Amino acid sequence: MQTKDEIVIRLQGIKKLYQMGDQQVAALDGIDLDIKRGEFAALMGPSGSGKSTLMNILGCLDRPTVGSYQLNGREVAHLSDDELARTRNKNIGFVFQNFNLLARISSLDNVALPLVYAGRGLSERRERAMAVLEAVGLADRAEHMPNELSGGQRQRVAIARALVNEPEIIMADEPTGNLDTKSTREIMEIFQKMHGLGRTIILVTHEPEIALCANRQLLVRDGVITRDEGKGVVLDVV
Repeated sequence: MQTKDEIVIRLQGIKKLYQMGDQQVAALDGIDLDIKRGEFAALMGPSGSGKSTLMNILGCLDRPTVGSYQLNGREVAHLSDDELARTRNKNIGFVFQNFNLLARISSLDNVALPLVYAGRGLSERRERAMAVLEAVGLADRAEHMPNELSGGQRQRVAIARALVNEPEIIMADEPTGNLDTKSTREIMEIFQKMHGLGRTIILVTHEPEIALCANRQLLVRDGVITRDEGKGVVLDVV
């Protein structure tokens, strides 16, 4: 039986090293981190701190050079590309700052894309995609193309796409970075609702007011986690 105290993500000694000329540079320099099921964690840090590299590893978009990454108790740090892709599609939904929607297909078809990769049939894809569009308040925009939507609406489509495969973990990289104040508030309300329903959320942001919506705030500097705070603490990322 799954419990909220269960560790869904465990990083031990994670390093990401890059060769630059005759020097080796550490984007991540020994990360140890546990994320419990149902946590809402914000990753913060200045440009170049390593937070995006950390997000890429957490999201199985990249592999660490050194260290262990256990996802639901399974070691995934050094899986093959195909195994990483299957792990992502099954366990993780992604939301990006720039939405990453395909411009020439409808909102409904954008949302349904992960189900294509999961091998679901057309009728199931459309039914599930419509259900999550309705959940984010965009059922009436299902046949609209991305360029017919506002920024906030496009991000809601992106969130629906992240949810359609029913992943247990949502990873969001600066999801409000291109949005106005009203749209930002609406998007964060959706994230808080998802958290309330028990999903594990990891969100990268440089905005303290966005991080305050999370119940855990992690500050990354020079490739290491330098602070780990609960809700209500304002972290300076400069």
